[in-house]
Amino acid sequence: MTLAPALFAEPAPRAARLAIALEAEGLVLPEGPICIYRPRAGERFAPLPTDRLHLVQGFRPDHDALTGAGYTVGVAPVAADCALICLPRAKAEGLGLIAEAIRLGARLVLVDGQKTEGVESVLRAVRARVAVGGVVSKAHGKLFWFAPEGETFADWQMQETTINDPDLGPFQTVPGLFSSDGVDPASQLLARALPESLPARMADLGAGWGYLSAACLSRAGIEALHLVEAESRALDLARRNVTDPRAEFHWADATSFTLPEPVGGVVMNPPFHTGRKAQPALGLGFIGSAARMLSGRGQLWLVANRHLPYEAALAEQFSTHSLLADTGTFRVWHATGPRKRPGKVTRHKG
Repeated sequence: MTLAPALFAEPAPRAARLAIALEAEGLVLPEGPICIYRPRAGERFAPLPTDRLHLVQGFRPDHDALTGAGYTVGVAPVAADCALICLPRAKAEGLGLIAEAIRLGARLVLVDGQKTEGVESVLRAVRARVAVGGVVSKAHGKLFWFAPEGETFADWQMQETTINDPDLGPFQTVPGLFSSDGVDPASQLLARALPESLPARMADLGAGWGYLSAACLSRAGIEALHLVEAESRALDLARRNVTDPRAEFHWADATSFTLPEPVGGVVMNPPFHTGRKAQPALGLGFIGSAARMLSGRGQLWLVANRHLPYEAALAEQFSTHSLLADTGTFRVWHATGPRKRPGKVTRHKG
């Protein structure tokens, strides 16, 4: 059988658990396609036959990295006899992925995750319904598997939630997305800080399901607004939530995204987590991307948690920056004049 390309000298935890299950625990996979839900960049699945794998990942950086590693990757699941669920952080999303795999015909479901991803809780939820065929514990995580045995798990399917905003109307979200149960308070703070009139060409980096974009389009002046979002599920919802014809949608990594022509304004509430680990470098990448895509007189509106080290980057990459709001938890910054070459730093504080 064809094996996946080796990405690491030593097996990663998920691959190591799979190898133990197949070689030592007697796990036998059914013939036919194997659908792997929500794998991350850098992962490998060497114990599994690559020619039978279909990876499902809608987060663009992970999607592109896995494709580059030689896997077949799509944003939508396919019918498969066997499914491997790589647990995400949100339990409701993980349960929903299990239900989706069973709905699409999986006769064997494997679930893998770290303890920090709630694998123990998901294991208990499955055991409450069906017999679990086996469990492998290794490297602070677990892999377990089961046959649905006629149980549909339909009540675990992810349900959309409607968020009713008094000013901007209803929005649809689903579990697993950022601020899936309500409008993020930091985004609300930024929306209130926006001026009544905005530049003609704008971009919303990390647009999510569209709240900030809708707030921008409620202002005067905009002729085109580019929504840039790396998570395909969030972008699909943004297309439904933001129906204004001035909106343009881009499934892309905001840290490397470019447009043919510069824009006059950028808004963003950048992410700063990878899993449970804080990664301020993500927000710094968003700031750098905004500076690159803005015109010489372009403006940036940014909201972030107060403790994040973004002010130095704003001072370095923009001619001026000012603090529009500070709640003690969040800060809203306004920066203008992205630097195209070294120059004098001008700082303003509100």
